[in-house]
Amino acid sequence: MEDQRQESQESQEPTTSGYKLPPWRKWLILFIVSWMTLVVTFSSTSLLPAAPNIASDLATTSEAIDITNAGVLLAMGFSSVLWSPVADLFGRRTAYNAAIFVLLVCTVGAALAVDMAMFTVFRILGGFTGTFFMVAGQTILADIFEPLVRGTAVGCFMVGSVSGPAIGPCIGGIIVTFAHWRIIFWLQVGMTALGLSLSLLFVPTIQQSKTGKETPSSVLAMFNPMRILRQMIYPNVLFAYLTCGLLAFFQYAILTSARSIFNPRFHLSTALVSGLFYLAPGSGFLVGSVVGGRLSDRAVRKWILRRNGVRLPQDRLNSGLLTLFLVLPVATLIFGWTLEEEVGGMPVPIISAFFAGVGLMGSFNGLNTYAAGTSIILLLLLSMLILMLLLEVRPHQRSEVIAGKYIVQYIFGAASSAAVVPMIDSIGVGLTFTIGGFLSLSLSLSLSRC
Repeated sequence: MEDQRQESQESQEPTTSGYKLPPWRKWLILFIVSWMTLVVTFSSTSLLPAAPNIASDLATTSEAIDITNAGVLLAMGFSSVLWSPVADLFGRRTAYNAAIFVLLVCTVGAALAVDMAMFTVFRILGGFTGTFFMVAGQTILADIFEPLVRGTAVGCFMVGSVSGPAIGPCIGGIIVTFAHWRIIFWLQVGMTALGLSLSLLFVPTIQQSKTGKETPSSVLAMFNPMRILRQMIYPNVLFAYLTCGLLAFFQYAILTSARSIFNPRFHLSTALVSGLFYLAPGSGFLVGSVVGGRLSDRAVRKWILRRNGVRLPQDRLNSGLLTLFLVLPVATLIFGWTLEEEVGGMPVPIISAFFAGVGLMGSFNGLNTYAAGTSIILLLLLSMLILMLLLEVRPHQRSEVIAGKYIVQYIFGAASSAAVVPMIDSIGVGLTFTIGGFLSLSLSLSLSRC
């Protein structure tokens, strides 16, 4: 039975010339795709400390800026509905570079905005490129890295996507303290231009376009979001999506609420000082991503040896049990309740935020690769490792499965950005983070029973 599973899995693993690229080219491509996720996630949070300054210059309110940021997150979530069909029609490399160029133009437009309407339009249009960089990046890595080292590669890839939301507010706080808020956008322009230059030079054409084979009706069908949303009919994929969504809710809950919690709790008066707090969860995101990726590959190799050469995609799930059921919930409870009860001073929530970041990304890393490399199967293991596993359950629908995950993830992120501060004001920071942690664990248990 195991041999049949292995044969089925191997038959579904797509063959690609990308495996034959020289190692230096593979790791340079890894840097490029990770850099672009850093750029788009940096842009989603770097304006948080500058919201009052932007509101003042554009004759609006900080609440309106927060709503715009939530709109950007929603646009990011649905960006692959637009760009993935473009990649199918014209080739992934062409679509990837076109999306970078659009982001570059929109960032310049936001930097030059003269009123709130212009600012909002360019911000949301730029957001519509967001998760395509993550979907295309993960698919590119699946094309060039063999399964036994793919976990390490994706773990390094996640460094960009997880560090951006954390270092964005920190750098934004520094800039807005000493310079004008528009400098934040011009920094993003430089970062995007660097990514476009490197991509044009080094990202290869692996997936060929399908131009010339489609009818008008088939082209329209490519833009039908149901091809992405129908992945949710599979229970384990649905619960993986929801678990990712709640993890994203937790991530943006920390990032969005930090200033409103820390400033009054520790009497902080400047964006610079409160912005430094983001280094704690950001460092945890980095450590959790890299270590989680290596542990994911290690778990795969260990179980291959135990089965005498048989590899099953759910083997990755074993690597995140410790971070999911111990590190993340314990760190979350300590973070929330020490702030609620005002004990432990500033070091305790900072340290707990670091370990919460480690636990969060250690849990994210494996699940994300699982849903795009073999057929939908029954999951009997307890875990929440999402980034690696979403790549290994449905290899011929990698982009659709990953795109669906990001749609759900950023819907939850947008909801968190808009709702977490009122929620904390209503029931307290301790209970807010306790509820979030409990829901994430409950969904992971449901996932294990699908």
